[in-house]
Amino acid sequence: MDFGFGPEDEEFRAEARTWLAEHLTGGFADVAGSGGPGSEHEDGAVRRAWERELGKGGWIGLGWGPTSYGNREATLTQQVVWAEEYARVRAPGRYGHIGENLLAPTLLAYGSREQQDEFLPPIARGETLWCQGYSEPGAGSDLAGLRTGAVRDGDGTYRITGQKVWTSLAHEADWCFVLARTEEGSRGPGLGRGHHGLSFLLVPMDQPGRIEVRPIRQLTGTSEFNEVFFDGARVRAAHVVGGEGNGWRVAMGLLGFERGVSTLVQQIGFAEELAGVVRDAVSSGAVRDPVLRDRLVRQWAGLRVMRWNALRTLGGAGGGAGAASVAKLLWGGWHQRLGELAMEVRGAAAAVGPEAWSPTTPYELDSTQRLFLFTRADTIYGGSDEIQRNIIAERVLGLPREAKGSR
Repeated sequence: MDFGFGPEDEEFRAEARTWLAEHLTGGFADVAGSGGPGSEHEDGAVRRAWERELGKGGWIGLGWGPTSYGNREATLTQQVVWAEEYARVRAPGRYGHIGENLLAPTLLAYGSREQQDEFLPPIARGETLWCQGYSEPGAGSDLAGLRTGAVRDGDGTYRITGQKVWTSLAHEADWCFVLARTEEGSRGPGLGRGHHGLSFLLVPMDQPGRIEVRPIRQLTGTSEFNEVFFDGARVRAAHVVGGEGNGWRVAMGLLGFERGVSTLVQQIGFAEELAGVVRDAVSSGAVRDPVLRDRLVRQWAGLRVMRWNALRTLGGAGGGAGAASVAKLLWGGWHQRLGELAMEVRGAAAAVGPEAWSPTTPYELDSTQRLFLFTRADTIYGGSDEIQRNIIAERVLGLPREAKGSR
């Protein structure tokens, strides 16, 4: 499938290559390839500086449309070109993805002009980092069951009380967009799915004593996501996006922005991981096993299918309801199978851990071990496979909704 790159796109590619060659040097070049899935903790200070470098070059916010907040304007094909070139040189994993690709499009679609003018320029400059306050204990896949509440005071602010969990990069973020219940009593028996009475609030994280962030240690030994506790955290009323009570609409709109050009960046990273597994299989002689060789070919074919699907939806065909769920099902299962395959290629050696280890001491994993352990969560986070299949069944195929409370 040809995505239709033209002469202007190739000029844009040359500009991107030149800029990356001139700026991905020194300390930035030293951290090339760091910060990917399972390694988000790596080289934080240098990668934050790299975000500001990208901002100076106008490379943040290419897909924001005709409005300009210090960002370059780029067509869809040029955004793909930038993603490909960025991945080709193994530039550092992006720290500002949540602000650039989730919050910014949401503000452009639902936010006021004042909110756009306040929050988009520092994102475009690479100066502010954001995290997402959606999931809660007991309200992950069933997000409408959330309990975190926000009460409006007479001084033009809200006080937020509650807990969020699996909050990626909350320990680094300057701001958090939080889905909270602003209508008292809107959650409870007989009140439907709890979609009503929710608001989408922009919360500053620098509130000692009112916001506590507790890192969650993962199988990989690192802590990329966190629990976040709000105890009367303050939010300005002017920082409610889309108006009070319209949070569900805004939140669902944001989830629709999760698919996009960034999926192609992800797939380029997947291709590099697959190439590494193939190299291991060839060097170890494991590739002589016909069953394993067949699985390697299937992984290659699956990656091509993901790319064609991404280009199809980006090009305007096959989008709409269920498209994001299909994409999530494709890449989640594929990446998890790759982690399993990588371990099988290495054989018994893949199970050998570091020489020195203790429950309280961080331990180092090699790339294969990190890939395997991290991908165990791929079919759970971002909406489990079961939830994605329900969305496709109910919203795309029109099948009857699953009976609630039947088990």
